[in-house]
Amino acid sequence: MDPLAPENKVTLHIKNMVCPRCIRIIREQFALLGIPVLDVQLGLVELARPLEATEKEKILLVLEDYGFELLVDKKLKLVEQIKTCIIDLIHHKNEKINTTYSTYLSQAIGKDYSTLSHVFSSVEKFTIERFIILQKIEFIKAQLDYEELSLGEVASRLHYSSLSHLSKQFKTITGYTPSEYKKQAIRDRLPLDRLKKADN
Repeated sequence: MDPLAPENKVTLHIKNMVCPRCIRIIREQFALLGIPVLDVQLGLVELARPLEATEKEKILLVLEDYGFELLVDKKLKLVEQIKTCIIDLIHHKNEKINTTYSTYLSQAIGKDYSTLSHVFSSVEKFTIERFIILQKIEFIKAQLDYEELSLGEVASRLHYSSLSHLSKQFKTITGYTPSEYKKQAIRDRLPLDRLKKADN
């Protein structure tokens, strides 16, 4: 039996992978452990073969050292998949999607949105919509800090109906208008995977 045959492939679901740097760290650490990796994406690692018990122990330690976590519960895996899709879409894809967030998530994950919404809310105790809003706010903060896009461009990319809608939601969440935030150089950006329902 070929240990590297397709039927022996294993997918690991890893929590807190939120950026390209996370992917690089995972690749490097698995290579150092001598574990063959076929692919690494945000939240997912595809291995060429099942892990041995000693390898799994080593991986758990490495992941913990870097703030990651191996997920085994099906609901937790799905919630992390939802979060990863949203973070990747809002922060890392450089184009505006031509559909709704609910349709995008449903198509990307392969489950109807009502299922995704129910599981997410049952685990996180707040809605997918709330998580999307908080991610948008963090993206806006980044653009105010680095001035890569104008607020008009940001509003269009993030599906705001208008610049005033963006500004109003920003103030509701942060307590500042975008111009106040920029003027005061507040710099209170939050870790993308740690955003919760409470206004920050």
